Amino acid sequence: MPRDVPQPHPSRLTAFEGHPLVVGIVPGQPELVALTAISLARASGATLYFAYVDPQRSTVEEFPDGTVRHATLDPDAVGDDWRRTDQDLREALDRLMEHAPDVPWEFRYLAGRSDRAMTHLARTVDAAAFVVGARTTGLQGRMRELLDGSVAFHLTHHQHRPVLVVPLQVVDWSQPVARR
Repeated sequence: MPRDVPQPHPSRLTAFEGHPLVVGIVPGQPELVALTAISLARASGATLYFAYVDPQRSTVEEFPDGTVRHATLDPDAVGDDWRRTDQDLREALDRLMEHAPDVPWEFRYLAGRSDRAMTHLARTVDAAAFVVGARTTGLQGRMRELLDGSVAFHLTHHQHRPVLVVPLQVVDWSQPVARR
């Protein structure tokens, strides 16, 4: 028997005003994603929940504030490399958000599949929408997208909140297209 999955509907719309935005970030990502989210937060009065989802870790426990307890997927792994990533992202966000003291924000270090982890966070904080980057540039980004799929694609097909996709790399259509 087919499962009845709730579909997007006006009754499920969360108003932008007064509701947070979940912003997907990754190390080394251009600031444009965060700056776009800041602009939208100012216009709507939203709190920003910046979220990094570590694909090398899995969620062990989810807490009511959207934080998680997580563990490595590799049973032979030693060290706490994730702590360095967490600290680096927090420091980068602190520097960026110094220029937006009027925008409240928090950071969540999540684990597992990006779309699932961010959807759980959005449900927890009753977010109005997501802000994510279009795609990661370079070979590593292309390989991750090939293996995991696009986070924006998964979000738009597996939950009901709107997804604002910020372009990070575009084609210059004014230039002739090179044929291969």
